[in-house]
Amino acid sequence: MLLHSLRCLPELESLVMVQSAVGRRDIELEFLYARLQGRRNGRARAVLDLVIPRADSVLEVLANAHFRRAGLRLRRHVFIPGVGEVDFLIEECLVVETDGSTHFEPQAVKRDQRRNNRSVLGGYLVLRYYYADVVYSPDEMVAEVLAVLELRRNGKFDSK
Repeated sequence: MLLHSLRCLPELESLVMVQSAVGRRDIELEFLYARLQGRRNGRARAVLDLVIPRADSVLEVLANAHFRRAGLRLRRHVFIPGVGEVDFLIEECLVVETDGSTHFEPQAVKRDQRRNNRSVLGGYLVLRYYYADVVYSPDEMVAEVLAVLELRRNGKFDSK
């Protein structure tokens, strides 16, 4: 079924299916790569390249695909002293977090705000995106990330 989805479904739909199966350890990526040889399977292998070995959520997987498609240089699951692990560190200056519904609980909101503050004190910019942003407005999400990076390149965040 996964091989069929990789060949027939849109990229993000097949990515979510494969990510789920790999994350649950129902299948190995190498098994799928081995069955997708040849030029006609290039698109399917490109989807496999987007699978995150240790994804914390589907939002992270989808955001990763959008950021990579935009050509952004990123690292995932980066540990920042005083902050902890962040979902993405983009261009080594911008922390991007993808938050699901559990982040709306009062304790989680406070924890996330403290992490934002510590990130900024550590010299990083921070953006947070939620389900609706990642799933329904990915182009806007990527545009905001690109805009913040451009502002930084233009010195808008330098002290005067």
